[in-house]
Amino acid sequence: MCGRFTLRTSLNLLAERFLFSVSPDISLPQKYNIAPTHNIATLTAPHGQRQLQWMHWGLIPSWSKDPSRASRMINARSETLHEKPSFRQAFQKRRCLILADGYYEWRSSGAAKQPFFIHRSDHEPFALAGLWESWTPPQASTAAGQDTPQPWHSTTIITTEANEFAAAIHHRMPVILNPNDYDRWLADDDSQLERLQSLLVDPNNSNEMTSFEMTAVSQHVNKVANDGPQCIEPAATQRELF
Repeated sequence: MCGRFTLRTSLNLLAERFLFSVSPDISLPQKYNIAPTHNIATLTAPHGQRQLQWMHWGLIPSWSKDPSRASRMINARSETLHEKPSFRQAFQKRRCLILADGYYEWRSSGAAKQPFFIHRSDHEPFALAGLWESWTPPQASTAAGQDTPQPWHSTTIITTEANEFAAAIHHRMPVILNPNDYDRWLADDDSQLERLQSLLVDPNNSNEMTSFEMTAVSQHVNKVANDGPQCIEPAATQRELF
């Protein structure tokens, strides 16, 4: 699974790497401990133009009566996207990139869990495969003067079976897309679903994992309220490379 990640890269560098325009009134604080229910940076491509959007992490299907399901839908299994009612339509029409520059995973050892920080060795940002939905809260009343409910945009991170090295920590991992596949993933096109599915279930080939490294970090990251450089400081000097 993927339950925490980071985005410390500057907005200007993200715009340069992912080819989107930046409005002067947008700011992007460094985040070292992004958790479910946070608003996260995503890219969609309406009319073929990449656009930065903030979305609630935890998918709320458009047909939901309330947002209570969101906390249970932070991840979507790649193997069953095409058949699960919560994800099927989003996979067909509403795909997005989720911007990140590292993510955390925990390895269980008895009662203890050791957190690891997984990131590119050059600290460059990368894109996780995501799905998004638009959900409008039901209007409780039609009284005169009441504001029309505004839609919520929410997202989920797609996970797949871990590659050989990541499996030492956890049996699942987020899908990290190859930059060559960004446009295909973002396209409003359901004619290539089989090709898109193949990007999600073969992390050893479709993901550029040879450029990643894994570092054991302290349990400081376990607390969601902690959000600073200490979250990614090594707990030990030993590092392992993908």
